[in-house]
Amino acid sequence: MENGTEYRPKYTSDSMLESLQKWGIQFEHYRHIPVFTVESANEVSHQIPGLHTRNLFLKDKKGKMYLVTLRHDTPVDLKKLSTLLGAGRFSFGSPERLWTNLGVRPGSVTPLSILNDAQKQVQLILEEAMMQGDAINFHPLLNDQTVSMAPSELLRILSLQNIDYKICDLSIVAPDAGADMSNDPKPEKSAVC
Repeated sequence: MENGTEYRPKYTSDSMLESLQKWGIQFEHYRHIPVFTVESANEVSHQIPGLHTRNLFLKDKKGKMYLVTLRHDTPVDLKKLSTLLGAGRFSFGSPERLWTNLGVRPGSVTPLSILNDAQKQVQLILEEAMMQGDAINFHPLLNDQTVSMAPSELLRILSLQNIDYKICDLSIVAPDAGADMSNDPKPEKSAVC
């Protein structure tokens, strides 16, 4: 709620798709059953070529928020990721925080939701390996649809909307298999992002 009125995001799925067309963005649009997890997304992903993504909406202990978009199968240790980004300890953002900052519900998080961050409160992080693919797939703000586009088209959208982002090598934040991570070397923030 803002000033006693219900929050309304700048973009809905329909207005986002219209805007992509208006901006001349090259993309493919697919409709499918609603997907809420990466596992359920696997049911429809075989029908859609390109890299499939997942999104982590995180906040640190000081309340700073991050949207991390990465390949659906990239493993991430949140402690290492927070060190890489120079953030405090991460937790997942609440559904309420997700709605009021990015205008989406759980299961529909997408890098495009950063366009609803009118207050510029969320830092967008894009995985470097994902951005090297030919096509990347994500929801257009609803999880019963997918858009597929070249990574350069996503960057063009962000540029057109004056959205800051970081492209990071997330391979160094993978969990160590079965190891005690308390003594692991910490990734150097400046070396990657």
